[in-house]
Formats: sequence, structure tokens, C-alpha cells
Amino acid sequence: MLSTLRNIVQEVNSARDLQEALDIIVSRVQAAMNTEVCSVYLLDPETNRYILMATEGLYKKAVGKVSLAHSEGLIGLVGSREEPINLEDAPAHPRYRYFAETGEERFRSFLGVPIIHHRRVLGVLVVQQRESSRCFDEGEEAFLVTVSAQLAGVIAHSEATGAISGLSLTGQEARDVSFKGVAGAPGVAIGEGVVIYPPADLDAVPEKQTEDIQQELALFGEAVTAVREDIDRVSERLASQLRPEELALFEVYLRMLDDNALPGEVVSRIEGGLWAQGALKQVVNQYVRHFELMGDLYLRERAVDIRDLGRRLLAHLQAGDHQDVVYPERTVLVSEELTPAMLGEVPRGSLVGLVSVRGSGNSHVAILARAMGVPTVMGMVDIPVNQLDGKELIVDGFEGQLFASPSAELRAFYQEIYDEEAALFRGLEKLRDLPCETTDGHRVSLLVNTGLMTDVVRSLSHGAEGIGLYRTEVPFMIKERFPSEQEQREYYREQLEAFAPNPVTMRTLDIGGDKSLSYFPISEENPFLGWRGIRVTLDHPEIFLVQVRAMLKASEGLNNLQIMLPMISNISEVEESLHLIYRVYHEVREEGYDIHMPKVGVMVEIPAAVYQVRELADRVDFLSVGSNDLTQYLLAVDRNNPRVAQLYHSYHPAVLQALVRIAHDAHSVGKPVSICGELAGDPGGAVLLMAMGYDALSMNAASLPKVKSVIRSISQEWAAQLLEDVLLLDSPHVIKSCVELALRGAGFGRYLRPGKAASDTLSQNS
Repeated sequence: MLSTLRNIVQEVNSARDLQEALDIIVSRVQAAMNTEVCSVYLLDPETNRYILMATEGLYKKAVGKVSLAHSEGLIGLVGSREEPINLEDAPAHPRYRYFAETGEERFRSFLGVPIIHHRRVLGVLVVQQRESSRCFDEGEEAFLVTVSAQLAGVIAHSEATGAISGLSLTGQEARDVSFKGVAGAPGVAIGEGVVIYPPADLDAVPEKQTEDIQQELALFGEAVTAVREDIDRVSERLASQLRPEELALFEVYLRMLDDNALPGEVVSRIEGGLWAQGALKQVVNQYVRHFELMGDLYLRERAVDIRDLGRRLLAHLQAGDHQDVVYPERTVLVSEELTPAMLGEVPRGSLVGLVSVRGSGNSHVAILARAMGVPTVMGMVDIPVNQLDGKELIVDGFEGQLFASPSAELRAFYQEIYDEEAALFRGLEKLRDLPCETTDGHRVSLLVNTGLMTDVVRSLSHGAEGIGLYRTEVPFMIKERFPSEQEQREYYREQLEAFAPNPVTMRTLDIGGDKSLSYFPISEENPFLGWRGIRVTLDHPEIFLVQVRAMLKASEGLNNLQIMLPMISNISEVEESLHLIYRVYHEVREEGYDIHMPKVGVMVEIPAAVYQVRELADRVDFLSVGSNDLTQYLLAVDRNNPRVAQLYHSYHPAVLQALVRIAHDAHSVGKPVSICGELAGDPGGAVLLMAMGYDALSMNAASLPKVKSVIRSISQEWAAQLLEDVLLLDSPHVIKSCVELALRGAGFGRYLRPGKAASDTLSQNS
């Protein structure tokens, strides 16, 4: 049965459209199960009715005409119960609904299983048999359930393809088709989709021998030179928008094109008798397979770069096949795998949004998108890319959503959000130099999270009081080796000078999990529970010592440095880290540097640290909660995984209770506590955190004006009452709704994130 199932899935995957896919399903399942009838009913979201879409065994004229209400008949019962129903005498069941036009009165045995994708019932797959034949056994039921589970994603993809084309199951015009992914860079974009296809299809290249090795070598050499020039041209075009270290991402491509790298292996195969295209295909596929098998997320991302280079080289080898892409004034770039080089090919000022089927919030593209301020959605696993070219698209980079074929109402709604965001920030500029203080005099510091220099420029313009989290891994990630002490010192000095005399909190190198270095690979079965953060740098004190030394030297004359230790899970890690920091401090002083000992703090982002806050606080100067990782670990949810992203919720009661405990325990021993993460930048979350007693909130620069405006307009007493109310609730969704209702009641409805409001609007329209 396994080979039969595999063959069915492969056939369905190759279908041209939804109807062909459904016809294949009913035909192949009927044959595989040796049954008289196999039918598929799909649930039309527009009418909320099950429609007979394909059948083998019932009258064909009934297809597209027979439909049942959401809870009607045995089909509706299977869908509402979301489990198989196996009946020996279906007409005797009280929920049986007879349709004369199907001819199903001849069949008494009934087995129906729901087709479910990401918790959404798409339809019902049914097999039927005559009275005189058999009853379906458990093995057949299990097979049909397996078929349904395997094909649900394919059907969802095909449905989406049809919807984007503008037609629903009933043939009516489809609008506001939405897809959920992972937020890559915040913001809202409205524009026209431009799908970037691979310049050439490596898999289609035949393997053959050459009779003229020298000619093939010359052709390949010309292709390498041309691609190098292309990358140089793209790099120059982006030079005015990015800093040198950000542009260094393109150096990754150029180094891959060194004679000793990929081209060298291709040349060897050509010299062995292969033609250039076949040699390139072999080498690229070998590289890609090697990288894709790696467990490390960062290294798997490198397979994207290899494949992109291979396609570009092949495009030049296949001279004349390349067609120039026309980029509209408002381009939303869409691809299976976006690469840094693709961004630079869009004319300056035309790129408004990015959509990528693959990738995470920590890919090279996401880093560049945030630096360029381009709203981005990654991880769009169910999106039919080939249908989006030339379509009007709305990118919601706040919530990781994409809308295709938007209605006039939805377009107007998001245009209003876009305009409001711009107007809101213009209106909030007057708050830039005012303190973040409640109406009854409670003061809280607003800090920013930074990594690239573009973050600093934006932060200063929005009135940040310092840096609550400087991600020192960014300079490490955009290089192909560990940066030297002097290079690190220059990065750190830049940040410290920009904010002096305000504090700059630098987190020591935090790699592992979803953040890895190409030159220092970490391959593990479960990277988020493995070798990451302080565990790596304590195992490699040579890395830690150089970094701390660079930080201390960079702070000379400014003395606004604070050092923060990530992923602390026990006291011994803190004590060992402090020993190394004090050692470096005295060494640097002996070298003649006039520096002060910086404050040292720890990040509370592992559940174990929540229960040792007092002990940790006794040994350091401050605590800072990493709410993103803490939420992830408390809820056991990978927030970069679209399949479980809906379970990641910062307002979860367990998360809020943990945050209350951390603030209380830190203050009980007289130590300040701050928080950095998505919750701090959410106006509602910021209000709750202030009420809990957090001394400083650190967030993305774009969130700062809104948070300041809200806090300056409410009292500490009002916030404390809201916190008291929500701590009695047991559902994250109810808590969030309660907070948003309170903010709307206080006049801050326009500050709430657009994703929630958009979904409300959609539900109202439907």
C-alpha cells in the first residue's frame, strides 16, 4: 500500500489544476481499494457548503451540482466530528441525506474521512459499496485516513491556486485570499507581485560528454566572469543603502566563485570529458545535497546561495534564454527562495515588499530586509508562487500574512493602515525628547534592540534612551571568519558613541539554535536545547575573552557600556563568566586604558532561570528578560515554524505569571530588571510590563513612539488594575482581547497591530 500511496501523491502533485487533482484521487483510490464508489466533497468557504467535486461510481452529472449544508447529511457529520464514519447500512442512519441525481441509492456501505489541513476541514473523502458486497474493515479505513492526510496539503495548494486565479469552488469570484507565514520584517506593503523564477533549470540539464573540452572550458570561464560582474553591479547599486559590513553578504557569492571553490570542481569535471552544463549540474547538486542534509539552519540557508549561483551560471551558459524582468513602480518580490542578490536587481525605490516560500526570520534576506525597511513575510509553505506574478498583493509584515486578489474594502483598509502608520509617526515626533512617564509620575526607560547601524539611526530619530540589547552576533554573521578584536572594537565603538552618555547593553555572542556561523558550524538534533549562547563561549574562552576585551577598549572615555550574558541556566555559568570579565578588565587597565568596570547582567530566557532570579541577581548588577525565547521555551513552540506558530502567544497566562515573578524577585533583592522582545514593543504588552514593575522596556525602534505615547497618557494605577484583571484569565486570546478592549476604551485603538484588525474586518465582510 505504501508504493500505491506514493504513486497517488506523485500523480496528484503533477496535476495541472484542482479538478484534475480530484479526478486522479477518486480514480486511483477507487482502484486501490477495489470499491465501487469514491467521491470527494469540498467545503466551499464562501457558502459554507459541501460540494460534490469529483466521483467515480456516482452519476457524473451530479458533480458541481449536489451540495450539502455544513452540518447536513453524513458528509456534514464527518466534517463536524472531524473523524472517520464507517457504516454498514448508511441509509438507516438518521443523518442520511438522499440525492436522487447521484444514483447512490444502490450503495449501502459508507466510509467517509475528513480532509484536514492545518486544523481546517477542507472536505470529505468517501468510498461506498453495494449492499451485497463487503463492509469496510479497519485496514481500509486506515488506508483512506492516510490518503486523506497525505493529500490535504496538495488539495489546499490547488484550492489556493484557483482562488488566486479569481474563482471559488462554485465558480464565483474569489477575493481576499490569505496565506500565513513567518514575519520577516515589519510593516505593510501594497504592490504588484513579481515572481522571480530560477534563471535556468539545472535539473533539466542532460548529462553528456563533450568532444571539445577547451571550448567548454572557455564557455564556463566566460559564464563565471559574467556572474562575477553581475554581483559586483548589484553590490554597487545597493552601496548607498547599506553599510560595508551589510554589503559583505555579497562577498559570500564572490568567494564561492573563487577558482579554488565551486568553479574549480566544475573545471575538473569538464577536463574529465563532461560538457560544461552537465559538470555544473553535478557540482551544484552535490553542494546542495551536502548543505541541505545539515541540521544547522544557517548552513541549510547556504544551499539557497549555492543553487542561486548555479542557476545564474547556467543562465549565462544557455545564452539567449534569459529574459529581462520588468519591475513595476511598487514591486512585491516573490520567490521560492529569495536571495540577497535578487533584492539588488530591483530598481531603487521600487521594492516595497518581499515574500519567500522558504527561509526564516534569521536568513540573509531577512537581515537585509530589516536593514532596508522592506516589509517581509517568510516561510509561506502553502503559497502557489507561480500564480502571483502580476497580481495585486498586500504584505502584512507585522503578522506574517499575505493577501492576494484583495477586495476594494481590504485594499482600502490596508492603505489606511499604511497611511495611518506614516501619519502616526509624524505626529509622534514631538514626543521624541520627552520622558516616558505616566500621568501620575511613574517613570520607565524606553530602550531599543539593535544589530545593524541602520537600527541606530532609526532609534536616535525616535528618541531612544539607550540600547537595551545590541546583538553582537550580527557582525559575526556577515563575515566568513571570526572578526578580529580591532574589527569588533570598531563595531562596538560606533554603537557606544551614537548613544553616549546613555547606556548601551551588549549581549555577548549568542549563536546556536537558529543563529549559526558558516565558518563555525553547529550541527545538532535539537539545536534550541543544545550548544548555544553562553554555553558556546564558555567552552571557547578565546572567543569570549577577545569579545569582552574589544567591548572594554571601545568604551574608553564613554563608560556607557553594559555587558549581558545570554542563555544563563545556572549560577556556575554566571560565576565563570564574571571571572573572565574581571580578568580582562584588569588586563586592559594594565595596558593603560582608562575605563570603568561596566555593569554586568544576565538574560532570563530559560525557565530554570525564572526560579533562580534571586540567586542570579545577588551576583550581577541587573537582569533582562528575553521574552521571545522565554515564551518559546515555556510553551515548547518554535516561533519560526509556521505549523505551530499559532501556539506561540506572548499573552499566555504562564508567560505573564513568569514575568510577574521575575520582576518581583529581582526587586526583592534590590536589582533593576528590564525586558526585550516582541511583548515590550506591543503597546498593550508594554502597559502590563510597566504595571509588573519592569524598569526598562527594550524594543524595535519602530515600536517606540507608540509605546511612549500610550504610557504618557495613562496612570500607573490604571495599568495596575488592568494587570490585576488579566491575571485572573486563563486564555491568551481572551487576555489579548481584554487588553485591546481596554486600550480602545482609552482612545488607543489606532495603535493596535493591523493583523488583528484586518482579520476582524475580513470576518465581518464574510
